[in-house]
Amino acid sequence: MCDICVMNSVKEKMLSRRSFFKASGMASVGAIVGGTVSAPPALAAGHQQIEDMTHTLHESFPTYFGESQFSSEQLFNYAEHSFNLNQYTVNEHTGTHIDAPLHFSADGRSVDEIPVENLVAPLCVIDIAARAAGDADAQVTPDDVKAWMASHGDIPANACVAMHSGWGAKVASDAFRGFDGEKQHYPGFHVEATQMLIEETGAMSLAVDTLSLDHGISGDFATHYAWLPSGRFGIENLANLDKVPANGATLIIGAPKHKGGTGGPARIMALI
Repeated sequence: MCDICVMNSVKEKMLSRRSFFKASGMASVGAIVGGTVSAPPALAAGHQQIEDMTHTLHESFPTYFGESQFSSEQLFNYAEHSFNLNQYTVNEHTGTHIDAPLHFSADGRSVDEIPVENLVAPLCVIDIAARAAGDADAQVTPDDVKAWMASHGDIPANACVAMHSGWGAKVASDAFRGFDGEKQHYPGFHVEATQMLIEETGAMSLAVDTLSLDHGISGDFATHYAWLPSGRFGIENLANLDKVPANGATLIIGAPKHKGGTGGPARIMALI
């Protein structure tokens, strides 16, 4: 069959499928309000909302190295080809993304080897936003972890422990990276808090709303080197931590699955 015949056949099938699903799809559109949607019946009992925890990735998204790490080229467009197709190039550690154990270890798990059961996690949010507002170099300390547990109980097995520093609101400004000409300035996890989580809890992922698990002025990546070689993974540039509770939400982590990857952009959502 000629190429144009194949394309026309595919197009006809797509239009037929679109007509079939249009009616049922329209029924759910009214439930969508901003980034939060009403929970479908399939959600576990107790969850009422879904919150998008992912920043939109684009060429100007802030990066650790200060230069763009994402580009996109349109190879086909609807006007000329009757379909759209883009090709993109991306650094694995760009936007809202995963740090796999392999990122900071010689032989740790790659992103495709992260067990799928670790990608659905109880979310524990440690809020240091008030302190970070006055100190861009603030860190989550063991005292912050202890205070969270005193208020909410033990950190659950397989939990994602996330730092809410308020940095998500800065993502469109230079303050997100906080570069002063020599060093970056933004909050992160202190290595002692990281070690405490490893030794005293069953947490399997660590998340921040900044560019790095370590605070920006770190020169040794102590938190990365403590956390990732232990077989756990990280999440950086998480969005909307101000819209989820300190305890009780469930994080759904849409990690990429490319062979041998040290990480990659992820679509992440919270069930509340």
